[in-house]
Amino acid sequence: MKTAYRKTTAPPGPGELEALVSLLDDETPEVRAQVAGRIADVPGGDLSEWLASRAGRLAAEDEVLLSTMLGPARRDALWREWVMPCGGRAALAEDWERMESLLRALSDFLHDGVTLRQPLSDALDLLAEEASQAGCLAEDDLARFLFTEGRFKGNRKGYHDPRNADLAWVLGEGRRSNPIGLSLVLLLVARRLDFDVEGVNFPGHFLCRIHRDGEPWIIDCFDKGKTHRQSDLLAGHSELTRQQKRLIEATADPGAILHRLLNNLIVALHRVERPEDSALIRELRTTLL
Repeated sequence: MKTAYRKTTAPPGPGELEALVSLLDDETPEVRAQVAGRIADVPGGDLSEWLASRAGRLAAEDEVLLSTMLGPARRDALWREWVMPCGGRAALAEDWERMESLLRALSDFLHDGVTLRQPLSDALDLLAEEASQAGCLAEDDLARFLFTEGRFKGNRKGYHDPRNADLAWVLGEGRRSNPIGLSLVLLLVARRLDFDVEGVNFPGHFLCRIHRDGEPWIIDCFDKGKTHRQSDLLAGHSELTRQQKRLIEATADPGAILHRLLNNLIVALHRVERPEDSALIRELRTTLL
């Protein structure tokens, strides 16, 4: 069972927020503690809309400090919004609507809380509309539109960056992610266009599958959307074990995909020395069991 992290009081209003922001550069320990305590009461840990509406922009170092102070509120929001059905990952089955809501909660948690951006679902809707207007009539067209033409790329330099799991960042500023992040972009946009795309939970490299004339083909979103006939992939890699071949042939459901995403995120947060965030994701992962 999940345990609460903290209780909040009434959130600060616009006037108090202005006063708190003006004290961000005060290095007095007592003042810094009081400011941090009140900033942690901001609902959802997100001040991006308020910051965008105020006159003047904060200095870069103040934005970083403010984002750090908003961290506890973002952890609280993720804890409250993480609603998993009874039965864990197995209960997700084909519940892509619930899956997207959980991915949206993760994106909000991984957001810095100070940068204005589109919500995840809105960004996915817009991308699907762009793909439709670009003439994507089938799964192959969508893969080319997203990856072959370079709209989204493999994040090779930041393969373990926690933002790879922040799909709102991937769709907006980032435009890059790891294999599972890019695959989720394809899967979620494909569903909006009624295209048939499946996830493939292959060890060490997440993939997608489509069908051409009834024959399965594998898409490597991380490799510019390159496609492989599934039979050729299986026959041409003698090093694959029987279990690995079965994984290629199987379809990864939302529960399996989410479990793998959380595993990757735990490692990524640990690598960048965010122990509290990593511990929270570990706790949420237990809800999938």
